[in-house]
This record gives sequence, C-alpha cells and structure tokens, in this order.
Amino acid sequence: MALPAALPDIPPLESGDRLSREEFHRRYEQRPDIKKAELVDGVVYVASPVRTDHSAAHGAIVTWLGVYAAAHGDVAMNDNMTLILGDSEVQPDALIRRLENGTSTVTTDRYLEGPPELVAEVAASSASYDLHQKRALYERSGVQEYIVWQVYDRAIRWFNLHDGQYQDLHPGEDGIFESDVFPGLRLDVDSMLNGDMSAVLAALSGET
Repeated sequence: MALPAALPDIPPLESGDRLSREEFHRRYEQRPDIKKAELVDGVVYVASPVRTDHSAAHGAIVTWLGVYAAAHGDVAMNDNMTLILGDSEVQPDALIRRLENGTSTVTTDRYLEGPPELVAEVAASSASYDLHQKRALYERSGVQEYIVWQVYDRAIRWFNLHDGQYQDLHPGEDGIFESDVFPGLRLDVDSMLNGDMSAVLAALSGET
C-alpha cells in the first residue's frame, strides 16, 4: 500500500496519545481546528463536539462565577483558559483566582500556571474523567475547591481540599453551598440544576 505523497510535519493530536507537555503544546498549537484538548498525567484527551446541555451548563457556571468576580476586585474569572499544572496542561470550563497573593500566576506567554483557588468543570456523568483523572490532578496540584456539574446525573458536587485530599462539601438545610475560600460565594443547587438563574444570582447576593 502506498503512503500519502506528503505527511504533515507534525503528527496529529489524538485522544490516548502519550506525550510530554512540551510536545502536546506544540501539536495543539498546530491544530486550530481542535477547540479543546488536554494533557492529564501524560495522556491526551481531545474533547468531543459540545452539545446544548453541556453548553447551557457551562454558560450558567460562567455567569455565576463572573458575577461574583465582578463584585470582588481582587478576584478574576477565566473561561476555558489553558492551565499548566506541572507536566499537565488542561482547560477548565471555568475558574476563579485571587489576583493578589494567589496560588497561580500568568506566564510570559499569557497562560496560567499553578493551581487557581477554585476550578469548575461540566461533566456528562460520574463516569467522566473530570471526576477521576482530572480530580486527582487538581487534588494533587493543590486546587483548594473543585466543582463538578454532572449534567446527566442532575447533580453538582463541590470538593474542598483538606490535608491534601478532597472532601465533599455539603449544602446547608436551605440547599445552598457556600465556599470556604471565597467569602460570599454561594450556590443554590436546585435553582442551578433547574436553570433558574434569577434565583441563583439572588442566592449569590444573599437575597434568599
């Protein structure tokens, strides 16, 4: 069988590839058609096309965290930003970080390096790598709070880092999560799951 007349200079980027972070980054930069790819502990994960349910949940998380950041001048919110954690390179759906005395820094080429204080991901279900490989990466890297919205399970889990291990944060009797790291960051779980952003933002502002 004859090979193609010309092969690309850089091999393709595919899920399951095992690469160094430098090689992953080099290949990713050559693939503008790929909207999201991540390297977790040396293994490549290329995201599938985004469905409406994931997109809607993503938008809700970004809105909630963005409103909080807008009201707190020392906090920044980033959406799908490249984050370097040791030998891994990921793109969290959303994150918030402290601008002063924080645990992450912006690199000279404008990526983020080091653990932000809070990361949020939208996952299909409990089977997603967000709750396995990526959770282990964030835990090991020192991300203090990690939120995962399991769309098909209709569940939101919020993890706090204690003594190097994640523990589930539980909502209060009113069904509201409250951050241990960011004062006033509150999440009305049922309203978020039901798409009631007015109620979500009311809880965030302390109106409920």
